[in-house]
Amino acid sequence: MMRKPRQLWALTLCLVLAIAGVWVGGYAQTRTPDVQYVPTPHHVVDEMLRLTHVTNEDVVYDLGCGDGRLVITAAERFGARGVGIDIDPQRISESRANARQAGVTDRVRFLQQDLFEADIRQATVVTLYLLPKLNVELRPKLFRDLQPGTRVVSHDFDMAEWRPDQTVRVQGSSRTHAVYYWVIPADVEGEWRVQVPAPTGARQYLLRLEQQYQEVRGTMGADGQDIPLTQATLTGDHLRFTATTGDRVKMSFDGRVKGQAMRGTVEAQGGGMAGRHNWASQREAAGASTAPPR
Repeated sequence: MMRKPRQLWALTLCLVLAIAGVWVGGYAQTRTPDVQYVPTPHHVVDEMLRLTHVTNEDVVYDLGCGDGRLVITAAERFGARGVGIDIDPQRISESRANARQAGVTDRVRFLQQDLFEADIRQATVVTLYLLPKLNVELRPKLFRDLQPGTRVVSHDFDMAEWRPDQTVRVQGSSRTHAVYYWVIPADVEGEWRVQVPAPTGARQYLLRLEQQYQEVRGTMGADGQDIPLTQATLTGDHLRFTATTGDRVKMSFDGRVKGQAMRGTVEAQGGGMAGRHNWASQREAAGASTAPPR
């Protein structure tokens, strides 16, 4: 029977899509996996989830999920939601079967996708077991897509010059495993106008911050002097630093970053500012951050 032109067109389109490796309603493998599949031992999975303090409010994304054990464990043990991403269809099929067996299909899902192209913006925790080169290549995407405060944990491999916030060694039956932990830092680099209300009148300061990932240094302009900051720490969107003025007033700032604004409290010791005060700040001119682009 002769096919109608519309039927022939549809058949041709299906063949083209099949050759391209894409089908309607799904995602086909477009390249081979970047790493050979090696499962993370269960006791290392436990340590990765412990280190990231996973709770039932978290959304755990495992990039290169293998058999799905990490997000399945997060759902089973902590009630978290999870998404596993792997380019290998065999791994995705295995993950879905394991999720059904564990009874957590309502809390986890598995996507056959390229982890470099996947949408990970909903993650509050990201887990990895890739290779050093892949971790470094993935790093800009993590900074671009994830919110400050998102926790990232990697089995065995670090992120080169992005130093971990914490490293844990886990003893196995045949070797010692490393687990690296980071918190995505907010972008704080630049100049900030700080205002601190005080009994003797509001005080104005110019805060200059330089940033290398979560490491922060800088100065605070006060009374014609640039005071070096001490004890500066940045954890996610939580910034702390101390400045001591020439008249020996020690000010310990504790605040939260939200885009171009910061606000929090400052504990002042000495002088007419003694006590706890609120403070607020607005960024004037963001500098060229040395962290990867967000």
